Amino acid sequence: MSNVTLHTLTERKAAGEKFAVLTAYDATFAHLLSAAGVEMILVGDSLGMVLQGHDSTLPVTLQEMTYHTACVARGNRGAMIMADLPFMSYATPEQAMASSAELMQAGAHVIKLEGGRWLCDSVGLLSERGVPVCAHLGLTPQAVNKLGGYRVQGRSRESALEMIEDARTLEEAGASLLLLECVPSVLAQEITLNAGIPVIGIGAGPHTDAQVLVLQDMLGITPGRRPRFVKDFMAESDSIEAAIRLYAEQVRNGRFPTAEHGFQ
Repeated sequence: MSNVTLHTLTERKAAGEKFAVLTAYDATFAHLLSAAGVEMILVGDSLGMVLQGHDSTLPVTLQEMTYHTACVARGNRGAMIMADLPFMSYATPEQAMASSAELMQAGAHVIKLEGGRWLCDSVGLLSERGVPVCAHLGLTPQAVNKLGGYRVQGRSRESALEMIEDARTLEEAGASLLLLECVPSVLAQEITLNAGIPVIGIGAGPHTDAQVLVLQDMLGITPGRRPRFVKDFMAESDSIEAAIRLYAEQVRNGRFPTAEHGFQ
């Protein structure tokens, strides 16, 4: 696979072609994902739950994110790498810039932040200085205590309108990508249609420009109840490599996700 860039993803959106995103936290899986043609690898702070055994992403540190980003970068073969800024590492624009510099120097191509319009100053500052930003809206796991748990967001008219406005203003501030997590499918469709930048979904229905899943969820090896928006691709495959390829193919051809993986 030739190197994927923001230009690649923007062209995909303009052409109505979807792209696939998966998490990875080490060199081995980064190599497998990129070799299978997955366009973007997310080094997510979800590692706090799936690797470290915490019950949330809050304990993950910037040092840990930098370490795992560097591991992924060493194994990557052409995919775009997006890395999460962890909890309280971007409370001010200046802190966001310093934290982003660490992740970019470790090998990230895009930085992801959770939050709405309050992030506009940080997004603008980063964008002006050559740091591509993905704005994460909807269910923002770092705010789980404020949200009262892992709940679908944007179900009321007021909260849906607020999310639409957040998406618009963050794009205007300079965000290069949006990520929508656990929002009603019709709201995700509205935001995607009106956004000039690619929109990635997880639990956001079938109408976004791309889909992301946690790798362990997609392989069916995460303990406990499987979230509604997850599909076990190992159940239809005879190897991890085949499962990754199947996921990427089904995202691109629109077979995943379907309406059953979204929320009304």
